[in-house]
Amino acid sequence: MLLKTTGYRVRYEKGNFKTGACMLLSSRIVVINKFSNLESKIQSIIELLSELEIDSKLLDDKQTAFLHQIKQTKIQF
Repeated sequence: MLLKTTGYRVRYEKGNFKTGACMLLSSRIVVINKFSNLESKIQSIIELLSELEIDSKLLDDKQTAFLHQIKQTKIQF
């Protein structure tokens, strides 16, 4: 939901990439590997959200707090 709110489209497709997701910055599309397990999909989305520069003015209070929590979280693989 955070990605959609900020103008990104999320697609679940098979990909030719090593991680669970990839991002096409110029077209604001995030492609999640549909063959990854649920944990990998979640980790990939969290990793992307923590790297993106998201304008908090586009988010409501709950989304802003959730994004802040994600950015503070360190993912261990």
